[in-house]
Amino acid sequence: MIGGRYLFIAGLLLSCHVGLLAYAATRHSPTQDEPAHLVAGLSHWEFGRYELYRVNPPLVRLIAAVPVLLAGYHQDWMRFYEAPGARPEFDLGRDFIQANGERSLWLVTIARWACIPFSCCGALFCFFWSRELWRSDTAGLISLTLWCFDPNILAHGELITPDCAASSFGLGTCYCFWRWVQQPCWKKAMIAGVMLGLTELTKTSWLILFAVIPVVCLPQLIRTECPEPGIAHRFRVVLPLIVQLVSSHLLALFVLNLVYTFDGTFTPLRDYQFVSQSLTGASLSGTPGNRFRSTSLKDFPVPFPKQYILGIDVQKHDFEDYRDLSYAHGIWKRGGWWYYYAYGLAVKMPHGTQILLIVSLALIFSGMLVSSVYAVCDFCRVPSKGIAFLFVPPLALFLMVSSQVGFAQHVRYVLPVMGFVFVICGVSARQAQ
Repeated sequence: MIGGRYLFIAGLLLSCHVGLLAYAATRHSPTQDEPAHLVAGLSHWEFGRYELYRVNPPLVRLIAAVPVLLAGYHQDWMRFYEAPGARPEFDLGRDFIQANGERSLWLVTIARWACIPFSCCGALFCFFWSRELWRSDTAGLISLTLWCFDPNILAHGELITPDCAASSFGLGTCYCFWRWVQQPCWKKAMIAGVMLGLTELTKTSWLILFAVIPVVCLPQLIRTECPEPGIAHRFRVVLPLIVQLVSSHLLALFVLNLVYTFDGTFTPLRDYQFVSQSLTGASLSGTPGNRFRSTSLKDFPVPFPKQYILGIDVQKHDFEDYRDLSYAHGIWKRGGWWYYYAYGLAVKMPHGTQILLIVSLALIFSGMLVSSVYAVCDFCRVPSKGIAFLFVPPLALFLMVSSQVGFAQHVRYVLPVMGFVFVICGVSARQAQ
């Protein structure tokens, strides 16, 4: 049970967070991407099509568009077109601003307000995971405070963009699977599966979770206590848990396809028209093609929505052949740097958070080195079971994004690691007590 005092403080912190986001949404002009995101969301509702802004899944756009649909809007769709690698959403976004004039500012504002709950979810996941992991209400409040007042979270939590939602739901998915590993059951597995599906609907970079989560879970399942010795007995104990894990991933895939209304699901691989070098096999990025048409995989029915796969292809094409220059530490260049996102976080993360992170990591790893067996460190009480969920997924995301050196822009691409940082920092509460 959470004490009344802690609940009051948590509610106060969350209220301040919502107030800051709601106020900022009224004061800041639309970013370059927001009108395009909003128009794409409107097209999903109006026409049931998902071509616009396909480089990101549609969940945030769908939510942002609801109040605009209710309020009414004007839009000229004449510049919509479909072709391999097409990105007409930015032209349509400018048309939206022109068609609605000054009223477009109000429409963007109410669309932003509709997205605030995504950030609130992230704040709550921080609070509950930190509180349960470090067994301290104070730890939960530390992580909650860091989320609610972090300038990066505040900057993106007010926008009609998927970065804050991806940060929230990515953290929530790992938290749900962590809870399932602690006490596996079908209910927790299904909740985790739904969360994984929602996470995949925020940003395609979290596609790696389909591989990372089993990698983290399986060692924990194999070490599950067995009442009788022998491989056969262990197999009977572990097999139902593996079935739950597989079922959770299948449920996530169903949720992903459901929100896309199964648009192009199970399209044969040969029917895709790609533009990235990786998927076309062409020597020049941007040349339409499909490297799989002459392979044994050509008839494989892809179990993802068609626009989801094409969005990954277009995003990959952008990394391969990005025309704009990249900038970091006073240097402009074509292409990026492998260390760009580490440098960006070093610059953009508050120094107080950085110091707290260093102290917290020292507490965790020193405790794990001293501990033994189910190891609960006497000093900081770090439970070893499932703690890999706190480190492996964000590290995998960070390395995956950093490996794309076609261009280096937007530190927000690694924003999802921030929630994990805040939960890690919660362990400092053990030192304070």
